[in-house]
Amino acid sequence: MTAPHTMTTTLAEVAAATPPLSQPSMGRAKPAASWQQRTGLVLIGLLALWALLGPWLVGASPIEQNLRNQLATPGAAHWLGTDVLGRSWLARLAHATQLSLGMALLAALSAAVPGTLLGVLAAWRGGRTERVLLMLADAVLAIPGLLLVLLIAALAPGQLWALYVGMATALWVEYFRVCRAMARPVLAGDAVQASRLLGFGRAYVLRRHLLPALAPTLGTLLAFTTAQAVLALAALGFVGVGAQAPTAELGLMITEAMPYYEEAPWLIAAPTAVLLWLVAAMMLIQPEREAA
Repeated sequence: MTAPHTMTTTLAEVAAATPPLSQPSMGRAKPAASWQQRTGLVLIGLLALWALLGPWLVGASPIEQNLRNQLATPGAAHWLGTDVLGRSWLARLAHATQLSLGMALLAALSAAVPGTLLGVLAAWRGGRTERVLLMLADAVLAIPGLLLVLLIAALAPGQLWALYVGMATALWVEYFRVCRAMARPVLAGDAVQASRLLGFGRAYVLRRHLLPALAPTLGTLLAFTTAQAVLALAALGFVGVGAQAPTAELGLMITEAMPYYEEAPWLIAAPTAVLLWLVAAMMLIQPEREAA
């Protein structure tokens, strides 16, 4: 008589075999990004490529003046002409895009880390912890984003670090709300419950279940908030409370070009086109953000 065949399975194998998201209790799988959202991400990617390589490709200084070549029309020497101080407008546009996008991305990343962690913490702990974090988020949301940035920037007028801190402070709530809303059903799902019953800790649940569920939406939200921060920087620069001359910044460039819109309309058109590019990308990305 042969002994019955037995199969031994370790706890690690059981948990590893449990899918992090694709289970009946988790509901229908999130659909793939539509062509609009992919197009929006491509637009932001192309702008990021221009911000990264533009200053190197142009080569000219954004602050070097040539008063003998004021308001030159676009040509072979200066593809976008020159401003009233004879500075290369293409060089200023390239450096302005790099500055604006770099600062915006840094602010969005700085907001994403605490926003994501606090959102997961609120969903995980619940109770008093969640109520306190919700009160904090509501307090930040009660102040319009640009006004909050202005209040913080007023501590150090004209300093870029103050604008960065203000934008990061205003943006973290976006990540907090999205991550809290998405983490709750994941934590209540069968996969997480099985991992807990098998004795796996919070780090495993976070790595195996929460992060894979949050990552796609966080990537889209990062692109959206980066574009949002660029527009905020431009708005502050336009009204004179953001970056100060001679710094090349998109909003400040529009302000500098406005007195000469009749003589040199291409000056105001260039930074405006970059901002419209960003707005188009945001509008294309927006549907997935709302669906989240």
